[in-house]
Amino acid sequence: MNQIARRVPVNAVYLAGVLPFLWIVWLAFTGGLGVDPVKAIELQLGELGLQFIVAGLFITPLRWAGLNLMRFRRAIGLLAFFYVGMHLLTWVILDMGLRWEEMAADLVKRWYIIIGMVGFVVMVPLAITSNNAAIRRLGASAWQRLHRLTYVAALAGAIHYVVLVKAWPVEPLIYLGVICLLIGARLWRNRRRSAPQAA
Repeated sequence: MNQIARRVPVNAVYLAGVLPFLWIVWLAFTGGLGVDPVKAIELQLGELGLQFIVAGLFITPLRWAGLNLMRFRRAIGLLAFFYVGMHLLTWVILDMGLRWEEMAADLVKRWYIIIGMVGFVVMVPLAITSNNAAIRRLGASAWQRLHRLTYVAALAGAIHYVVLVKAWPVEPLIYLGVICLLIGARLWRNRRRSAPQAA
């Protein structure tokens, strides 16, 4: 599998990652998004963003299991940022129509929107520093510490989704459960690595 993965160009990941967005655009222009296309666009973009976040979180455990996909992690992270950003822009422009007072009222009334925005805000420095120059400037250790904000973004996105959909449907809860398991696995492994070895 590693040999196959090495043959896949990173640009192919970007291309494949953009295809769902193009499909949503196509459906929007052809009337294929139902009676409330704006809400459909909003939901699909947000879910795609969360899916890419989860995919990025899976890369490290897969490496523990012997499958090295680390070269694709940056592309997956940037695609996650793209979809979460488009989700936010859809809400701001298409849903709320840039009506800032109504948006402010929504933030007060629907706290899950604030949670979602926190997730987006912490993704901004991650996207900005997703390049080799940033790693050199920050240093590898500081860069790795900064990119632990991925876990904050993941939890914020999952909680936002669970509360948004309401009625406790299965799919958002699965995302939240998987994210908690992945974060827990990372913390457990870090604790094992930092524990003193028995004599």
